[in-house]
Amino acid sequence: MKGILGKKVGMTQVFTKSGKLIPVTVIEVEPNVVTQIKTVEKDGYNAVQLGAVSVKEKSSNKAKMGHTAKANTTPKRFLREIRGVNVEDYTLGQVIDASIFKEGEVVDVTGTSKGKGYQGVIKRWNQSRGPMGHGSQYHRGVGSMGTLLPMHVLKGKKLPGHMGNEKTTIQNLEVVSVDLENNVILIKGNVPGPKKSLVMIRTSIKKGEQVNPTEELITYEEIEEPVVETSEETPKEESLPTEEDTTSENVEENTEVTE
Repeated sequence: MKGILGKKVGMTQVFTKSGKLIPVTVIEVEPNVVTQIKTVEKDGYNAVQLGAVSVKEKSSNKAKMGHTAKANTTPKRFLREIRGVNVEDYTLGQVIDASIFKEGEVVDVTGTSKGKGYQGVIKRWNQSRGPMGHGSQYHRGVGSMGTLLPMHVLKGKKLPGHMGNEKTTIQNLEVVSVDLENNVILIKGNVPGPKKSLVMIRTSIKKGEQVNPTEELITYEEIEEPVVETSEETPKEESLPTEEDTTSENVEENTEVTE
C-alpha cells in the first residue's frame, strides 16, 4: 500500500499511437512530506501521515508548527494518514513525489464530492415525478411515508435533504501517465471533487499491486524551423512581359502583314 496527496486540476484527453482516445483527470502532485510515522507498539496501528501544500507561519499555529518541525519542514495545509503501509520503508521528513506511481498501476482516488445544496427526491434519489396535469395535484412529491403502524417515518426513508459534499472514493482507476517534469499524474476517468480540490491517490484495495499493460501516448513537441541563410548576391529575377509590350508586338506583326 502506498499513496500521495494531490490537487485536482481538471480533465482533458490524450491519444495513443494506435488511435485510441483516453479521457483523463489531471492531478497536480506537489512533493509530500512524511510528518509522522505511527506504529503498532506506540499507536496501535501502522500508518504514515503525509503533509502537502505549505502555508505561511502566520496562517498556522504553534501546535501545527511544532508538529511539522519534528520533520524539519514548514507548516502544511493538509495532513492525511495512509494505513496498511510498511512503515519500515519510510523515514520522518522523507519527501515523496509523483515517481511513487508508474503507468498502468490501478489506484483508488478519494476526495470530497461537489456540493449540490438542498435537493428533492427526484434529483437526489432519481425518483419519478407524478402526472403534470392540473387534476393530479401530485407532481414532484416524496410519495408515501410508509405504513401507518409504527406511527413515525422509518429510518432510512429516502427524503429531500443535503446532497453532495461527502467523502467519496472511486476505485480501480488506472494511471495513464506520470509527468515528473511538471509534477502531474494523469488518471483515466473522472475523480470526485471540484477543480483545485484535494484528492488522495492510493494503491487499489481490490486489485493490489496490479499493473495493466499500457500503450504509448502521442506527444506533441514544438519543432523549430531551420533558418535559411540567404546569400548577398541574389540572382536577378526575369521580368514578365507587360500588357504594353504585348500590344506593341501585335501592332508590329499586323503592319508586316499589310505590307
